[in-house]
Amino acid sequence: MTNQQLPLELVTQEPPTFDNFVAGPNGEAVAALRRFATGECVDTGIVLWGAPGAGKTHLLHATVAAAKHAGRIARYIAQPAQVDADPCSTASLVCVDVVDGADPKAQGRLFTLYNTLAASRGHLVVAAGAAPARLPLRDDLRTRLAHGLVYEVLTLADADKAHALELYARERGFRLSTEVIDYLLAHGRRDMTTLVSMLAALDRHSLAAKRPVTVPLLRDWMRRQTASSGGESNVIP
Repeated sequence: MTNQQLPLELVTQEPPTFDNFVAGPNGEAVAALRRFATGECVDTGIVLWGAPGAGKTHLLHATVAAAKHAGRIARYIAQPAQVDADPCSTASLVCVDVVDGADPKAQGRLFTLYNTLAASRGHLVVAAGAAPARLPLRDDLRTRLAHGLVYEVLTLADADKAHALELYARERGFRLSTEVIDYLLAHGRRDMTTLVSMLAALDRHSLAAKRPVTVPLLRDWMRRQTASSGGESNVIP
């Protein structure tokens, strides 16, 4: 791999897992999802709700990945319209994103999905932009979803992001200075999924270049990524 290719790694996100999700105040939700993934929880459903960019989709993918690692058949469904008429025939754990966008037909299938999973001791994890009581869903479906576990997925504050990035770097075996963290937060996208992916790629780049992770290294890398992508990148003006 050439140096000209390395900046492109900056936009390559690692597969979503629990290990590369910085939990912050969401530790309880992550712990519950881990139990769901392995089938250890007696509840049928979990609702994850919160603002865009908080990490709900990451957690759904991470739950499916952990379930498959545990030997379970699991599915991620990007939107309610994609729910099958009989989705439980192939999975014991199903994760459905943006359920607040479900039309009446999809709501009916979600209702059937919940009941079938409950009868087979399967698990359903859904994500939405609001708490169950405020979701624009039919009453019986909303009641089913609210009957299980409900967690608000909170976006990390900037101070928490800085601490989380420092811990993540330490776990990967390299030191991240305050200056590098400040530059990253000031000039890159601020969602944790992108930030963590950038750190992982920056670590690989620093090892390949045999240079420590510093602001000049990060700045040069970001500039070359912008040039390589024709002016579009994760860098904000």
